[in-house]
Amino acid sequence: MRLNGLSLFSNVGIAEAYLKDVGIDIVLANEIDDKRARFYQEVYSDAHMICGDVTDTMVRDEIVKEAKEKNVDFIIATPPCQGMSEAGLRLEFDPRNKLIFYAVDVIKRVKPKFVLLENVPKQLTTKIKYNGDVILIPEYIKKELGEDYRFNKETLVMAKDYGVPQLRERNIFLLVKKELNYIWEFPEKQKEITLEEAIGNLPSLDPLLREGIDETLKRFPEYEEKKKIGLQISKWHYPPKHSWKQVEWMMHTPTGKSAIYNEVYYPQKADGTPVKAHHNNYRRLKWNMPCRTVTQNNGVISSLACVHPGRKYVSENGEVLYSDPRVLSIYELMIVMSLPLNWNIPEWADETFIRRVFGEGIPSKLVKEIVGELTRQL
Repeated sequence: MRLNGLSLFSNVGIAEAYLKDVGIDIVLANEIDDKRARFYQEVYSDAHMICGDVTDTMVRDEIVKEAKEKNVDFIIATPPCQGMSEAGLRLEFDPRNKLIFYAVDVIKRVKPKFVLLENVPKQLTTKIKYNGDVILIPEYIKKELGEDYRFNKETLVMAKDYGVPQLRERNIFLLVKKELNYIWEFPEKQKEITLEEAIGNLPSLDPLLREGIDETLKRFPEYEEKKKIGLQISKWHYPPKHSWKQVEWMMHTPTGKSAIYNEVYYPQKADGTPVKAHHNNYRRLKWNMPCRTVTQNNGVISSLACVHPGRKYVSENGEVLYSDPRVLSIYELMIVMSLPLNWNIPEWADETFIRRVFGEGIPSKLVKEIVGELTRQL
């Protein structure tokens, strides 16, 4: 038995990468951003992408009408989380937090058998204004949908527990129409996959320096050879670009540590003043655990724990250094996002855009395992 699905706030469809494998055919999707919508449509040519603002009544009416025509029985909705995210400003009553209203409206009108509603854990304690009252988002969802749907008991889930080499905690509501005889809970946890297991066998890459190729080759004589070997693995395993000063700081930063704790080569301004930073900025990842949560700024060394773990080595002048003073390559990100390695990223998509949409995506295998737990019963 296969189900027709609708994806709301679909981004570029990272969550949907394996849904066909577990019996869900996404036939309709909605995304506000033109570039993301175009990316989605190129990857999922079988789905009809409605590009538009779901808060617009006419757009929402079009989504509902087409969902009914296409017999949609499954909805996955992933409203943007920046208003609640630990990495964001978290303003009280951030307007983005109200996007859940529009997802709920579509669900109530389409009446699918099953719904997957995903967001950050902070959603559980985020307040919104509703009918003149201030209530928590989960309370609102259950008031609106609890009459027709059963909810899962545990809603917090870690991607690392389901074959994804990334921590990434999420809050996911799983809804089943009350008249149906199915129980939808999270599946049994799986063994954690460390970064060593996930990307440890990939060829090392030297970064491309912003100062130019001549400076790059002067600092990294093996740059071109390493790049060539990397591209033999995948066209997406190519060197990220960084400034020399940041690269030098990271060359002196051990695996799992932050450069802010270095005695000499620490993040500093031109006059030598230390840069004020969080203890997870300028931090190398650890080999012996899954990747930290991938964020939108995963291409920036100074961002949250996004630098390659590296390997210790001794330079010609006897200095202890660490290889791969760079962020993860796009290919390595595909692995830690658990995307299929042949996932068809459009040629026109630039690196900054790809990194941003990855940072906002739900790991593909997490969704596959959770939805598979349901469709096996069907």
